[in-house]
Amino acid sequence: MAMAAGGGGRRLPPHSPSGLVLQTVEMHTGGEPLRIIPRLEAAEEAVAGGLSLLSLRREMAATQDHVRRALMHEPRGHAGMYGVVVVAGGVATTSAHLAAVFLHCAGYSTMCGHAVLALGRFALDYGLVAVPTSPETAVRLHCPCGPVTAFVPWDGCRSGNPVRFHSVPAFAAAIDLAIDVPGHGKVMVDIGYGGTFYAFLSAKQLGLDVCSSKTRDLVSAASAVTEAVKKQFKLHHPESEDLAFLYGTILTDGKDAFSEEPTTNICVFADEQVDRSPTGSGVMARIALQYHKGLIQLNQTRTFRSSTTGSLFTGKAVKATRFGDYNAVIVEVSGEAFYTGTATFTVEEEDPLKYGFFFK
Repeated sequence: MAMAAGGGGRRLPPHSPSGLVLQTVEMHTGGEPLRIIPRLEAAEEAVAGGLSLLSLRREMAATQDHVRRALMHEPRGHAGMYGVVVVAGGVATTSAHLAAVFLHCAGYSTMCGHAVLALGRFALDYGLVAVPTSPETAVRLHCPCGPVTAFVPWDGCRSGNPVRFHSVPAFAAAIDLAIDVPGHGKVMVDIGYGGTFYAFLSAKQLGLDVCSSKTRDLVSAASAVTEAVKKQFKLHHPESEDLAFLYGTILTDGKDAFSEEPTTNICVFADEQVDRSPTGSGVMARIALQYHKGLIQLNQTRTFRSSTTGSLFTGKAVKATRFGDYNAVIVEVSGEAFYTGTATFTVEEEDPLKYGFFFK
């Protein structure tokens, strides 16, 4: 609530005339936060000038990174914070209701499933879809990795759950890749793509249990795998080298064969950031790997559990396709997203920590 100061009616808190004032919508999907920036003038100006979404991602990293740091890092954010800049106009949203640039504590992602699930609801409730339809509305999103469609329950007044989305083509980039991990020896990993690349292996290979080991130990081991894969395997993306990077490592319980029972995993991405959800883009990649290995068929639904919060996503391969030289699948991911509030963040120019700090 705004407070009046003295008799002058000034609105608090004060901020520098040149300082940022950022309004956000706060959500979470399966426990993983999403700080939505509905409008960022610099991003809108860039796409109005004809910039593509991948180019906008680069431009924001070069010229607007203080916005990411201010909102993702402490004291406004925390080590597990995640965000998205919504773009609702320009070249970036051609044939889409909105475009999304994903932010995290170390930089900018190319795909984020938990964010897409939340953005589906946001798009309906905040009027980005002109005429929503009941019982479900299709919301077309443009992500840096490509077009994604979310399907959102709509009762005529507000959005609901569960939300589902259809992915960009997901594929197996490498199977049973031998990687030498310092401190752990040789392990076998799979590399899957779900809008971004992940390394997958069972925690057991590292002497750990994804359900009972300390999170700190899982994070350290997963990070060691990520660094080893980056040094020992070169990734290739059929469309853009901007997308050819390893985002993180997902440790699993090893239960890849089809089952009605949930399979548990933990995703460690960027700079040792831990996903609180089962990881939507990770579900895409893991489904693609299971399909490639013949462990699941089209339209067989699997349930994925987060080892950090116990929250659940479901995933299934709904269509086989080709993507460059890869046999790929379109994956449907489903989960629940919820609003947690709104916020107005301000910056005082004289604050030595005005753009945040990262504490690990």
